[in-house]
Amino acid sequence: MSESILVVGGGFSGLTAAVEAAEMGYNVFIIEKESYMGGRVAQLNKYFPKLCPPSCGLEINYKRIKTSPKITFYNLAEVESVSGGPGDFNVKVKVNPRYTTPQCNNCAPGAEAVTTETPNEFNFGMNMRKPLYMPNMMAFPNQCVLDPAAVSSGDGQRIKDTMPEGHVDLDQKAEIIDLNVGAIIMATGWNPYDATKMDNLCFGKYENIVTNMMVERMASPSGPTEGKIVRPSDKEEPKTVGFVQCAGSRDENHLKYCSYICCMATLKQACYLREQSEDVEIYIFYIDIRSPGLKYERFYKNVKEDKKVHFIKGKVAEVKEGSSPGSVVLIAEDTIGGGKIEQEVDLAVLATGMQPTGATTQIPGIEYNSDGFVVSKEGIIPCGCAKRPIDVVSSAQSATAAALKAVQTLVRRAG
Repeated sequence: MSESILVVGGGFSGLTAAVEAAEMGYNVFIIEKESYMGGRVAQLNKYFPKLCPPSCGLEINYKRIKTSPKITFYNLAEVESVSGGPGDFNVKVKVNPRYTTPQCNNCAPGAEAVTTETPNEFNFGMNMRKPLYMPNMMAFPNQCVLDPAAVSSGDGQRIKDTMPEGHVDLDQKAEIIDLNVGAIIMATGWNPYDATKMDNLCFGKYENIVTNMMVERMASPSGPTEGKIVRPSDKEEPKTVGFVQCAGSRDENHLKYCSYICCMATLKQACYLREQSEDVEIYIFYIDIRSPGLKYERFYKNVKEDKKVHFIKGKVAEVKEGSSPGSVVLIAEDTIGGGKIEQEVDLAVLATGMQPTGATTQIPGIEYNSDGFVVSKEGIIPCGCAKRPIDVVSSAQSATAAALKAVQTLVRRAG
Protein backbone atom coordinates (compact mmCIF):
# COMPACT_ATOMS: atom_id res chain seq x y z
CA MET A 1 0.00 0.00 0.00
CA SER A 2 1.24 3.46 -0.89
CA GLU A 3 1.30 6.16 1.78
CA SER A 4 1.61 8.98 -0.77
CA ILE A 5 -1.11 11.36 -1.93
CA LEU A 6 -1.47 12.79 -5.43
CA VAL A 7 -2.97 16.25 -5.95
CA VAL A 8 -4.05 16.92 -9.53
CA GLY A 9 -4.07 20.70 -10.01
CA GLY A 10 -1.84 23.41 -8.58
CA GLY A 11 -4.38 26.18 -8.15
CA PHE A 12 -5.50 27.59 -4.80
CA SER A 13 -7.38 24.40 -3.88
CA GLY A 14 -4.62 22.06 -4.95
CA LEU A 15 -1.90 23.99 -3.14
CA THR A 16 -3.96 24.17 0.03
CA ALA A 17 -4.74 20.44 -0.03
CA ALA A 18 -1.08 19.60 -0.70
CA VAL A 19 0.39 21.62 2.15
CA GLU A 20 -2.27 20.42 4.59
CA ALA A 21 -1.59 16.75 3.75
CA ALA A 22 2.19 17.26 3.84
CA GLU A 23 2.01 18.94 7.24
CA MET A 24 0.18 15.86 8.52
CA GLY A 25 3.31 13.90 7.60
CA TYR A 26 2.41 12.42 4.21
CA ASN A 27 4.36 12.55 0.97
CA VAL A 28 2.50 14.56 -1.67
CA PHE A 29 2.87 14.90 -5.44
CA ILE A 30 1.35 17.91 -7.23
CA ILE A 31 0.63 17.70 -10.96
CA GLU A 32 -0.05 21.04 -12.68
CA LYS A 33 -0.69 21.44 -16.41
CA GLU A 34 0.41 25.10 -16.56
CA SER A 35 4.02 26.28 -16.26
CA TYR A 36 3.15 28.07 -12.99
CA MET A 37 1.19 27.39 -9.81
CA GLY A 38 -1.73 29.46 -8.60
CA GLY A 39 -4.47 28.69 -11.11
CA ARG A 40 -7.23 31.25 -11.65
CA VAL A 41 -6.45 33.11 -8.42
CA ALA A 42 -3.11 34.17 -9.93
CA GLN A 43 -5.08 36.02 -12.63
CA LEU A 44 -7.26 38.01 -10.24
CA ASN A 45 -6.76 41.60 -9.19
CA LYS A 46 -8.41 41.06 -5.80
CA TYR A 47 -10.44 38.29 -4.25
CA PHE A 48 -12.99 37.92 -1.48
CA PRO A 49 -13.52 38.03 1.41
CA LYS A 50 -10.78 40.55 2.26
CA LEU A 51 -10.38 41.94 -1.28
CA CYS A 52 -6.65 41.34 -1.12
CA PRO A 53 -4.36 40.70 -4.12
CA PRO A 54 -3.42 37.10 -5.04
CA SER A 55 0.03 37.49 -3.50
CA CYS A 56 -1.36 37.65 0.04
CA GLY A 57 -2.66 34.08 -0.18
CA LEU A 58 -0.53 32.41 -2.81
CA GLU A 59 2.87 33.48 -1.49
CA ILE A 60 2.16 31.79 1.85
CA ASN A 61 1.39 28.51 0.10
CA TYR A 62 4.40 28.88 -2.21
CA LYS A 63 6.66 29.29 0.82
CA ARG A 64 5.12 26.25 2.51
CA ILE A 65 5.72 24.17 -0.63
CA LYS A 66 9.34 25.36 -1.05
CA THR A 67 10.20 24.54 2.56
CA SER A 68 8.43 21.17 2.72
CA PRO A 69 10.53 18.04 2.13
CA LYS A 70 7.28 16.10 1.75
CA ILE A 71 6.08 17.82 -1.44
CA THR A 72 7.23 17.09 -5.00
CA PHE A 73 5.64 19.10 -7.79
CA TYR A 74 5.61 18.89 -11.57
CA ASN A 75 4.61 21.75 -13.87
CA LEU A 76 3.65 21.43 -17.54
CA ALA A 77 2.45 17.99 -16.54
CA GLU A 78 -0.68 16.03 -17.41
CA VAL A 79 -2.19 12.91 -15.89
CA GLU A 80 -2.69 10.48 -18.76
CA SER A 81 -4.39 7.63 -16.88
CA VAL A 82 -5.39 6.36 -13.46
CA SER A 83 -5.80 2.68 -12.57
CA GLY A 84 -5.97 0.59 -9.42
CA GLY A 85 -7.89 1.46 -6.28
CA PRO A 86 -7.72 3.06 -2.83
CA GLY A 87 -4.32 2.54 -1.27
CA ASP A 88 -2.81 1.44 -4.57
CA PHE A 89 -3.49 3.81 -7.47
CA ASN A 90 -1.15 3.69 -10.46
CA VAL A 91 -0.93 7.03 -12.22
CA LYS A 92 0.80 7.74 -15.52
CA VAL A 93 1.97 11.34 -15.90
CA LYS A 94 3.44 13.12 -18.92
CA VAL A 95 5.81 15.99 -18.06
CA ASN A 96 6.38 18.32 -21.00
CA PRO A 97 9.69 20.18 -21.53
CA ARG A 98 10.15 23.76 -20.41
CA TYR A 99 13.33 24.16 -22.51
CA THR A 100 14.95 26.20 -19.74
CA THR A 101 16.88 25.39 -16.56
CA PRO A 102 16.05 26.55 -13.01
CA GLN A 103 18.58 29.41 -13.10
CA CYS A 104 16.77 30.96 -16.10
CA ASN A 105 14.73 33.68 -14.42
CA ASN A 106 15.57 36.71 -16.57
CA CYS A 107 14.03 36.45 -20.02
CA ALA A 108 15.01 39.89 -21.30
CA PRO A 109 18.16 39.04 -23.34
CA GLY A 110 16.48 36.13 -25.11
CA ALA A 111 13.23 37.99 -25.69
CA GLU A 112 15.10 40.87 -27.34
CA ALA A 113 16.89 38.46 -29.69
CA VAL A 114 13.73 37.70 -31.71
CA THR A 115 10.80 39.64 -33.13
CA THR A 116 8.21 36.85 -32.96
CA GLU A 117 5.25 37.58 -30.68
CA THR A 118 2.31 35.48 -29.51
CA PRO A 119 -0.98 36.50 -27.82
CA ASN A 120 -0.48 36.33 -24.07
CA GLU A 121 -2.85 33.62 -22.83
CA PHE A 122 -2.44 34.70 -19.19
CA ASN A 123 -4.01 38.04 -20.15
CA PHE A 124 -6.64 36.41 -22.40
CA GLY A 125 -4.90 37.63 -25.55
CA MET A 126 -5.13 41.33 -24.65
CA ASN A 127 -1.39 41.83 -25.17
CA MET A 128 1.52 40.00 -26.77
CA ARG A 129 4.51 38.12 -25.40
CA LYS A 130 7.81 36.79 -26.79
CA PRO A 131 8.63 33.06 -27.20
CA LEU A 132 10.85 33.19 -24.08
CA TYR A 133 8.74 34.54 -21.24
CA MET A 134 7.98 34.55 -17.54
CA PRO A 135 4.39 33.27 -17.13
CA ASN A 136 3.36 36.07 -14.76
CA MET A 137 4.82 38.59 -12.33
CA MET A 138 4.68 36.28 -9.29
CA ALA A 139 5.25 33.01 -11.14
CA PHE A 140 6.13 29.97 -9.05
CA PRO A 141 8.45 28.38 -9.96
CA ASN A 142 10.29 31.57 -10.88
CA GLN A 143 11.59 30.17 -14.16
CA CYS A 144 11.19 31.29 -17.77
CA VAL A 145 9.43 29.17 -20.37
CA LEU A 146 10.32 28.73 -24.04
CA ASP A 147 7.51 28.06 -26.52
CA PRO A 148 7.82 24.65 -28.20
CA ALA A 149 7.17 26.37 -31.55
CA ALA A 150 10.34 28.43 -31.10
CA VAL A 151 12.46 25.29 -30.79
CA SER A 152 11.65 24.16 -34.33
CA SER A 153 11.42 27.61 -35.95
CA GLY A 154 15.01 28.74 -35.38
CA ASP A 155 14.04 31.34 -32.79
CA GLY A 156 15.03 28.87 -30.09
CA GLN A 157 18.65 28.73 -31.23
CA ARG A 158 18.88 32.53 -31.47
CA ILE A 159 17.46 32.82 -27.96
CA LYS A 160 19.85 30.17 -26.61
CA ASP A 161 22.84 31.95 -28.15
CA THR A 162 21.83 35.22 -26.51
CA MET A 163 21.06 33.86 -23.06
CA PRO A 164 23.76 32.98 -20.48
CA GLU A 165 25.26 29.55 -21.02
CA GLY A 166 23.20 26.73 -19.53
CA HIS A 167 19.96 28.73 -19.21
CA VAL A 168 18.24 27.34 -22.32
CA ASP A 169 18.19 23.63 -23.15
CA LEU A 170 16.70 22.85 -26.57
CA ASP A 171 17.28 19.11 -26.14
CA GLN A 172 14.78 18.61 -23.36
CA LYS A 173 12.16 15.95 -24.12
CA ALA A 174 8.81 15.01 -22.67
CA GLU A 175 9.06 12.42 -19.89
CA ILE A 176 6.62 9.78 -18.68
CA ILE A 177 6.65 9.13 -14.95
CA ASP A 178 4.70 6.46 -13.07
CA LEU A 179 3.44 7.22 -9.59
CA ASN A 180 1.98 4.85 -7.02
CA VAL A 181 -0.25 6.68 -4.56
CA GLY A 182 -2.81 5.75 -1.94
CA ALA A 183 -5.30 8.57 -2.59
CA ILE A 184 -5.95 11.18 -5.26
CA ILE A 185 -7.22 14.72 -4.64
CA MET A 186 -8.77 16.21 -7.77
CA ALA A 187 -8.29 19.99 -7.78
CA THR A 188 -8.46 20.59 -11.52
CA GLY A 189 -10.29 23.91 -11.23
CA TRP A 190 -12.34 25.72 -13.83
CA ASN A 191 -12.35 27.66 -17.09
CA PRO A 192 -14.45 30.70 -18.02
CA TYR A 193 -17.32 29.57 -20.21
CA ASP A 194 -16.62 30.21 -23.89
CA ALA A 195 -18.39 33.52 -24.60
CA THR A 196 -18.35 32.92 -28.37
CA LYS A 197 -20.94 30.15 -27.88
CA MET A 198 -23.59 32.75 -26.99
CA ASP A 199 -24.34 34.23 -30.40
CA ASN A 200 -26.90 36.70 -29.07
CA LEU A 201 -24.30 38.42 -26.85
CA CYS A 202 -21.97 39.14 -29.80
CA PHE A 203 -18.63 38.52 -28.08
CA GLY A 204 -15.98 38.73 -30.80
CA LYS A 205 -18.30 40.66 -33.11
CA TYR A 206 -18.00 43.98 -31.28
CA GLU A 207 -14.61 44.96 -29.89
CA ASN A 208 -15.92 46.61 -26.74
CA ILE A 209 -17.59 43.49 -25.38
CA VAL A 210 -15.29 41.75 -22.88
CA THR A 211 -15.59 39.05 -20.21
CA ASN A 212 -15.38 39.45 -16.45
CA MET A 213 -11.98 37.69 -16.34
CA MET A 214 -10.65 40.12 -18.96
CA VAL A 215 -11.75 42.99 -16.71
CA GLU A 216 -10.00 41.32 -13.79
CA ARG A 217 -6.73 41.26 -15.74
CA MET A 218 -7.15 44.88 -16.85
CA ALA A 219 -7.74 45.96 -13.25
CA SER A 220 -4.57 44.22 -12.07
CA PRO A 221 -1.47 46.45 -11.84
CA SER A 222 0.47 43.64 -13.56
CA GLY A 223 -2.14 43.30 -16.31
CA PRO A 224 -2.09 44.38 -19.96
CA THR A 225 -3.37 47.91 -19.21
CA GLU A 226 -1.43 48.37 -15.95
CA GLY A 227 -4.50 48.54 -13.74
CA LYS A 228 -6.80 50.65 -15.94
CA ILE A 229 -10.12 49.26 -17.18
CA VAL A 230 -10.37 50.58 -20.73
CA ARG A 231 -12.21 49.96 -23.99
CA PRO A 232 -10.22 47.62 -26.25
CA SER A 233 -11.09 49.71 -29.32
CA ASP A 234 -9.45 52.99 -28.31
CA LYS A 235 -7.88 52.34 -24.85
CA GLU A 236 -10.09 55.06 -23.37
CA GLU A 237 -11.77 54.80 -19.97
CA PRO A 238 -15.48 54.03 -20.46
CA LYS A 239 -18.06 56.53 -19.23
CA THR A 240 -20.83 53.92 -19.19
CA VAL A 241 -20.45 50.21 -18.49
CA GLY A 242 -23.06 47.45 -18.71
CA PHE A 243 -22.70 44.10 -16.92
CA VAL A 244 -24.56 41.12 -18.37
CA GLN A 245 -25.17 38.59 -15.57
CA CYS A 246 -25.63 34.84 -16.06
CA ALA A 247 -23.81 34.92 -19.40
CA GLY A 248 -24.05 31.20 -20.05
CA SER A 249 -25.12 30.18 -16.54
CA ARG A 250 -28.63 29.01 -15.56
CA ASP A 251 -29.28 28.35 -19.22
CA GLU A 252 -30.50 25.02 -20.63
CA ASN A 253 -28.49 25.66 -23.80
CA HIS A 254 -25.21 26.32 -21.98
CA LEU A 255 -24.52 25.81 -18.23
CA LYS A 256 -27.63 24.62 -16.43
CA TYR A 257 -26.38 25.58 -12.97
CA CYS A 258 -25.60 28.84 -11.16
CA SER A 259 -21.87 29.57 -11.28
CA TYR A 260 -21.95 31.06 -7.76
CA ILE A 261 -19.14 33.61 -8.17
CA CYS A 262 -20.45 35.82 -11.00
CA CYS A 263 -22.67 38.18 -9.01
CA MET A 264 -20.00 38.97 -6.44
CA ALA A 265 -17.38 39.34 -9.19
CA THR A 266 -19.57 41.94 -10.90
CA LEU A 267 -20.17 43.87 -7.66
CA LYS A 268 -16.42 43.85 -7.04
CA GLN A 269 -15.67 45.05 -10.57
CA ALA A 270 -18.26 47.80 -10.24
CA CYS A 271 -16.18 49.00 -7.28
CA TYR A 272 -13.02 48.85 -9.41
CA LEU A 273 -14.70 51.13 -11.95
CA ARG A 274 -16.03 53.56 -9.35
CA GLU A 275 -12.58 53.81 -7.76
CA GLN A 276 -11.17 54.54 -11.22
CA SER A 277 -13.73 57.24 -12.08
CA GLU A 278 -16.25 59.23 -10.03
CA ASP A 279 -18.39 59.83 -13.11
CA VAL A 280 -18.74 56.36 -14.63
CA GLU A 281 -22.33 55.06 -14.83
CA ILE A 282 -22.79 51.33 -14.32
CA TYR A 283 -25.77 49.21 -15.37
CA ILE A 284 -26.11 45.67 -14.01
CA PHE A 285 -28.63 43.43 -15.82
CA TYR A 286 -29.46 40.44 -13.63
CA ILE A 287 -31.90 37.57 -13.03
CA ASP A 288 -31.20 37.36 -9.29
CA ILE A 289 -28.31 38.77 -7.27
CA ARG A 290 -26.78 35.94 -5.26
CA SER A 291 -24.68 37.18 -2.35
CA PRO A 292 -24.32 34.16 -0.05
CA GLY A 293 -23.52 34.94 3.57
CA LEU A 294 -23.45 37.98 5.83
CA LYS A 295 -20.24 39.56 4.49
CA TYR A 296 -21.29 39.25 0.88
CA GLU A 297 -24.78 40.60 1.63
CA ARG A 298 -23.23 43.65 3.30
CA PHE A 299 -20.99 44.18 0.29
CA TYR A 300 -24.05 44.01 -2.01
CA LYS A 301 -25.91 46.49 0.20
CA ASN A 302 -23.02 48.98 0.01
CA VAL A 303 -22.86 48.75 -3.78
CA LYS A 304 -26.64 49.24 -4.06
CA GLU A 305 -26.33 52.50 -2.15
CA ASP A 306 -24.08 53.94 -4.87
CA LYS A 307 -26.25 56.23 -7.02
CA LYS A 308 -24.03 55.58 -10.04
CA VAL A 309 -24.73 51.84 -10.02
CA HIS A 310 -28.09 50.90 -11.53
CA PHE A 311 -29.60 47.42 -11.09
CA ILE A 312 -31.98 46.25 -13.82
CA LYS A 313 -33.82 42.96 -13.21
CA GLY A 314 -33.91 41.46 -16.67
CA LYS A 315 -31.80 39.09 -18.73
CA VAL A 316 -30.05 40.58 -21.75
CA ALA A 317 -31.45 38.85 -24.82
CA GLU A 318 -29.79 40.84 -27.58
CA VAL A 319 -26.85 43.16 -28.25
CA LYS A 320 -26.61 45.55 -31.18
CA GLU A 321 -24.29 48.28 -32.40
CA GLY A 322 -24.63 51.65 -30.66
CA SER A 323 -25.00 55.13 -32.10
CA SER A 324 -21.53 56.38 -31.08
CA PRO A 325 -18.23 54.82 -32.25
CA GLY A 326 -17.50 51.58 -30.41
CA SER A 327 -20.59 51.61 -28.21
CA VAL A 328 -23.11 48.78 -27.97
CA VAL A 329 -26.77 48.59 -26.95
CA LEU A 330 -27.92 45.99 -24.41
CA ILE A 331 -31.55 44.94 -24.89
CA ALA A 332 -33.53 43.26 -22.11
CA GLU A 333 -37.02 42.87 -20.70
CA ASP A 334 -37.49 44.82 -17.47
CA THR A 335 -39.24 42.25 -15.28
CA ILE A 336 -40.04 44.79 -12.54
CA GLY A 337 -40.92 47.98 -14.43
CA GLY A 338 -42.23 46.21 -17.49
CA GLY A 339 -41.42 46.81 -21.15
CA LYS A 340 -38.21 46.56 -23.09
CA ILE A 341 -35.03 48.35 -22.03
CA GLU A 342 -32.34 49.42 -24.48
CA GLN A 343 -29.25 50.72 -22.74
CA GLU A 344 -26.32 52.06 -24.75
CA VAL A 345 -22.91 51.63 -23.08
CA ASP A 346 -19.27 52.30 -23.93
CA LEU A 347 -18.20 48.89 -22.62
CA ALA A 348 -20.17 45.68 -22.04
CA VAL A 349 -18.92 43.03 -19.61
CA LEU A 350 -20.18 39.46 -19.87
CA ALA A 351 -20.26 37.73 -16.49
CA THR A 352 -19.37 34.39 -18.01
CA GLY A 353 -20.04 31.24 -16.05
CA MET A 354 -17.64 28.85 -14.37
CA GLN A 355 -17.13 25.58 -16.22
CA PRO A 356 -15.15 22.76 -14.60
CA THR A 357 -12.05 21.63 -16.46
CA GLY A 358 -13.64 18.19 -16.61
CA ALA A 359 -16.24 19.49 -19.06
CA THR A 360 -13.56 19.71 -21.76
CA THR A 361 -10.65 17.57 -20.53
CA GLN A 362 -11.17 14.28 -18.73
CA ILE A 363 -8.68 11.81 -17.28
CA PRO A 364 -9.20 8.10 -18.01
CA GLY A 365 -9.93 6.37 -14.71
CA ILE A 366 -11.68 9.40 -13.14
CA GLU A 367 -15.50 9.59 -13.11
CA TYR A 368 -17.30 12.83 -14.04
CA ASN A 369 -20.96 13.86 -13.97
CA SER A 370 -22.81 15.28 -16.98
CA ASP A 371 -21.60 18.83 -16.25
CA GLY A 372 -17.94 17.80 -15.96
CA PHE A 373 -17.57 17.90 -12.16
CA VAL A 374 -15.56 15.07 -10.60
CA VAL A 375 -17.57 12.34 -8.88
CA SER A 376 -16.28 11.44 -5.42
CA LYS A 377 -15.30 7.80 -4.89
CA GLU A 378 -13.29 6.05 -2.20
CA GLY A 379 -9.72 7.27 -2.58
CA ILE A 380 -10.61 9.88 -5.24
CA ILE A 381 -11.64 13.13 -3.59
CA PRO A 382 -12.65 16.23 -5.58
CA CYS A 383 -12.27 19.67 -4.04
CA GLY A 384 -12.66 23.30 -5.00
CA CYS A 385 -14.25 23.98 -8.37
CA ALA A 386 -13.59 20.43 -9.57
CA LYS A 387 -16.38 19.48 -7.17
CA ARG A 388 -18.83 22.40 -7.56
CA PRO A 389 -18.81 26.14 -8.31
CA ILE A 390 -17.47 27.97 -5.25
CA ASP A 391 -15.40 31.02 -4.32
CA VAL A 392 -11.79 31.16 -3.12
CA VAL A 393 -12.40 30.96 0.62
CA SER A 394 -14.80 28.02 0.19
CA SER A 395 -12.24 26.36 -2.09
CA ALA A 396 -9.63 26.54 0.67
CA GLN A 397 -12.06 24.97 3.14
CA SER A 398 -12.96 22.27 0.62
CA ALA A 399 -9.27 21.55 0.03
CA THR A 400 -8.55 21.15 3.74
CA ALA A 401 -11.45 18.72 4.02
CA ALA A 402 -10.15 16.81 0.98
CA ALA A 403 -6.69 16.48 2.55
CA LEU A 404 -8.27 14.98 5.67
CA LYS A 405 -10.37 12.57 3.57
CA ALA A 406 -7.25 11.47 1.68
CA VAL A 407 -5.39 10.80 4.93
CA GLN A 408 -8.39 8.87 6.26
CA THR A 409 -8.25 6.66 3.14
CA LEU A 410 -4.63 5.79 3.85
CA VAL A 411 -5.23 5.17 7.54
CA ARG A 412 -8.19 2.87 6.82
CA ARG A 413 -6.20 0.90 4.26
CA ALA A 414 -3.21 0.61 6.60
CA GLY A 415 -5.46 -0.74 9.32
